[in-house]
Amino acid sequence: MHLSRLTLDLRNSQARRDLADAYDMHRSLVRAFVIDEHTPPPRFLWRLEPESVWREPVVIVQSEHEPDWSTWATRGYLKNQPESKSVDLDELLTKDARYRFRLFANPTVTQAGKRLGLASEQTQCEWLDRQATKAGFDVATALVTATHVMDIHGGNIRLRQACFEGVLRVDDTGLLATAIAQGIGPGKAFGLGLLSLAPQ
Repeated sequence: MHLSRLTLDLRNSQARRDLADAYDMHRSLVRAFVIDEHTPPPRFLWRLEPESVWREPVVIVQSEHEPDWSTWATRGYLKNQPESKSVDLDELLTKDARYRFRLFANPTVTQAGKRLGLASEQTQCEWLDRQATKAGFDVATALVTATHVMDIHGGNIRLRQACFEGVLRVDDTGLLATAIAQGIGPGKAFGLGLLSLAPQ
C-alpha cells in the first residue's frame, strides 16, 4: 500500500479550484494513476487534512498502485515535493494493539430505500461502532471533532461529513487490513472513508 502526502500551493488557481470542490479534487488526483482519459483509474482513497492557519493545505492519498506525481510537481500545483512511503499492513497491525486513528466519513442510515446522513454526535458514534464491528476493531475512545454538509459538484451532491478522532483496539487484523485498504462508509470518491492509524 502506498501513502502520499501532498502540500498544495494556494497561489495555484487549479489547486484553489480543487480545494473548493471534492469532485474536482478527485478528478485531478485520478491523473496520477492513469496514462490517458480512456484508462480506468484504480481504486484509491484520499483526504484533505484538517485546516490550519499555520500551514498550507495537505492532501493524503492512499492507493494500492504507486501514483506518479511528477506532473503535479512541475506545474506549480504543489508547494513542496510529494512525500511518499510504502506501508505493509501485515507488519503494522497487531491483534489487541491500540492505535490512534483519524477518519473522515459519511455516517448514514438507510430508510425506505434512501440513504440519509446522520447529524447528531450520538448517532454518528453509533454508526462508527457498527462499522468497527464489521471492520475488526473496537472503538476505545472517539470524538467527533467536526461535522458539516459538503456541497459537491455545484451542489448536485450533498454529503454529511463527520471527522472522527480517537483510539481503537485491533480485534481482527485481517478484517481491519481490508477495511483500511477499501475504506469505510460511502463517499470515498469525495475524500471520505480513509482510516489512518498511528501507534499509541
